[in-house]
Amino acid sequence: MPLLESAGPLMHEVASGACCAARMINYTDRINDLMHDIVMRVPALSYIDVSRVLVFARYGRAGADGAFATCHCLTLPPTEPGYYYWRDRETGRITRRSEWFVVKCPSVEIARTPIHYLISFTLPRFCNQSLERSRKEEFYRGVEPWVAKLDTIVHELYHIDPDSNGIRTVERRDGACSALSHGPAFLQTVSSMVKQYLRTNPDPACYDFLRYPFADLSHRFGGVVATTFRTFPSFPQRYMEALSSPPTEPVHVKIEPIKSSNRPHHYTDADLCIRQFFDEPAASGRSASHRARPSVRLLTAVLDERAVAAACERPRHTD
Repeated sequence: MPLLESAGPLMHEVASGACCAARMINYTDRINDLMHDIVMRVPALSYIDVSRVLVFARYGRAGADGAFATCHCLTLPPTEPGYYYWRDRETGRITRRSEWFVVKCPSVEIARTPIHYLISFTLPRFCNQSLERSRKEEFYRGVEPWVAKLDTIVHELYHIDPDSNGIRTVERRDGACSALSHGPAFLQTVSSMVKQYLRTNPDPACYDFLRYPFADLSHRFGGVVATTFRTFPSFPQRYMEALSSPPTEPVHVKIEPIKSSNRPHHYTDADLCIRQFFDEPAASGRSASHRARPSVRLLTAVLDERAVAAACERPRHTD
């Protein structure tokens, strides 16, 4: 029996949350659809298999400093074994060390498809960004401010390495390569791809949602929802796995155990949820009720769209 066919009160609550989410704009779904269109129209990004990219949302307060989006790679191999150690300041002698460990990437599998990259967007901060006073402003003279959001989406896609070997490395001014480089050449390349995409005359329905700041979206659609992980605000991240000490290594110092992470090491569809995001009220004139309002609210698990539609159409039982 499909999940939403139960008449129990818990299933009614889930169905109600699903219906509520169906009426609102799902921001991560819109971004995902736009990414499909971008990689189809921009040859330099055509190597990207968007089915192996998972878009999800994190909370980021509007107006605060911080990233608008981040690309997270899940294909990095485990690190070489190692350990942390502590030295005595005066003698320099090692007094204790951690267990040997390696750092691994978690695995994410959605609809039985292994995910290679996660791209997270911070809401509502991402929705309110503009070109004004940004580093990329110089590449978009005379362009509407909302294009800053399109630039960010292309920017994160461009971080995906063509060989799926991590985050794309970019040559710095000193000739060295770095995955952290966002120099003028990187920004100009991204802006060129954005302009190329727009010159292909894509359907405005693909990107029109980017025109609106968060408050306008909430008003137009009755709310903004997005895919998140059940462990919100946590999400899949690299973790340390303890190893046995080499058998030939003498133990002369205290061994500190590696702190195990509470995060899962494997994620599937069952670990995804839909949450509604809220804008922060203005700093002045905040009432007690405003302060009590959550910034993010869980609505429902991510469900099959047909099941959601059926649940929304089905009348509630009142026993």
